[in-house]
Formats: sequence, structure tokens, C-alpha cells
Amino acid sequence: MSEKKSVEAVIERHEASGKYFNVNGLQCFGLDQGNGEAVLCLHGVPTSSFLYRKIVPALAEKGYRGVAIDFPGLGFSDRPEDFDYSFPSLAKFCAEVAKSLGLDKYHLLIHDIGGPVGFALAAENRDRILSLTILNTWIDVVNFKKPWPMRPFEKPVLGDIELATLKHLTWQIMFNKMGVNDSSEIPKNEIYAYIDILKRGDGGDAFLKLMKNFDDSEEFRSLCYRAVQNVPYPVQAVWGADDPFLTLDHHGQEIKKVAGLSEIHQLSSRHFLQEEKPMEIVAKLEEIIQKSRQMLPR
Repeated sequence: MSEKKSVEAVIERHEASGKYFNVNGLQCFGLDQGNGEAVLCLHGVPTSSFLYRKIVPALAEKGYRGVAIDFPGLGFSDRPEDFDYSFPSLAKFCAEVAKSLGLDKYHLLIHDIGGPVGFALAAENRDRILSLTILNTWIDVVNFKKPWPMRPFEKPVLGDIELATLKHLTWQIMFNKMGVNDSSEIPKNEIYAYIDILKRGDGGDAFLKLMKNFDDSEEFRSLCYRAVQNVPYPVQAVWGADDPFLTLDHHGQEIKKVAGLSEIHQLSSRHFLQEEKPMEIVAKLEEIIQKSRQMLPR
């Protein structure tokens, strides 16, 4: 099988494992497997629900309902040119997704830009959140400095040039340096699939819009803080301890302080810890689900 067909087969399997649904006129895609208490997983960039392809079925096997959605502009969801790709808008979209999928209450798992989006979602829907698990992200949006790989994408022209250079081999180099500690157990066609999914349909134009819409206002920071301070549900942070950009020492400790956490659970991985440590993440989810049941009787 050629490399192209091999990658296409991976993408087809991923699509077949999920489903499409409509939210306010947008066709959206997500993984939705299992029964029981729901865990809603929010991805970052330049990823999609594909990043949770190991975690969602593992949750289903444990007796939970695993749900991982594609944000508009990413994955298999629609990529409208006139959509508001800001974090607050995406948070409102996620709230509508939850309603559309019948998630009355749910545990929340957030990562990367899914962090600020998820914080806003939780702050505005406290009564629906059963627990919050935070993977490598940031919360002080005012003082956040984009890691250098992110910066070109926010610039006119330069962003298009940088996106054009993202091909299978260049992405694999980035993936190995920033994503995981050891990619030997991850098939190359699965690594390559990230890029093909990112550029699917619009060549990545919506992704560039999103990268130019990071909210760094004090108002939005206050909203994010409300998701982790004086909340009725349990909160935890699980970190890929070797992440070279959203680092444990800075971004992890920042969240620990803001949320008043006693510890950060560290895993031996980099930014895409869902790839290397899916079962460890699921184990931490099970722990906080049990804690949630004690704090919030069903």
C-alpha cells in the first residue's frame, strides 16, 4: 500500500469510528462511544478528535461515555469562512454540542487551546460540570506568550507560508521533538494523518483564522479563572512533564497556583500525552470521577 493510501485508510477508520451531527446549521463530527457518565474531550491545535482516538474507546470499555468533538474549522467539522473562531465563540459552540448530544452533565477533559475554550465552557455552565481534568494548556491568557512554533501562523502571508511547509516529514520531525518522548510505537501513517486532517477541505484556512483569534483580554482571563476557583466540582491537572513549550515549570505551576491544587500529576511525555499515555490519563479520569461522586451525589 502506498503512503498516501495508507494515511487515507487511517483517516477513513477514524471517520468510521465517529458520527456527524448538526449544531445550529453546522455539520459537526465527533467520537461518541459507550454509556454511563460522559467525559467530554476538547482538543487543541493543530489536532482534532483524532488525538483522542485511544482515550474514547478506553473510556467506553471502562463503562463511561467518551465524547471527543472536532471544533469548527478543524477535523471533519464544517469550516465556514464567516464563523467566529474566537475562544468565547468556541466555548458557546461546545455548550450547544453538549445539548445536541444530550449531555446534561459531564466530566470535562481539556488540552492546548481546548484549555481556554474549556475553562470558558465550564465557567458558563458550572451546573453541568461533574469534574475538570486539565492537560497541558494555559490559563493566564493575558500574559501568555505563544511558543515559537505557533507564532508564524498568526501573521498575514507568513502564516500561509508556514502552513505550506507543514508536510508529512516536517510534521513528523515536529511531532517527535515536541509531541512525544518516543514515537516508535506510533505508526507513521497515524502521525501523518494529523496533517491531512488539518488541511482537509480548505487547506487549513480556518486553522489560520483560529490562530489569529486568541483572546488575551482581562475579562476572558477572569472567566477562565472562574472555572477553577470556588467551584463545586473537583479539578485536577495531568501534565506531559517533558513538554518543551507549554512547560510544567511555568504553565503547569501557573494552573496549580490559580486553581489552588495540591499537586500536578506528571506523566513521562511531551505535549501530545494522549498519544503516549492514554491509559494513564484514563486512570486519572477514573480517580476524579470517583471523587466527583463523593462531592456531587448523583
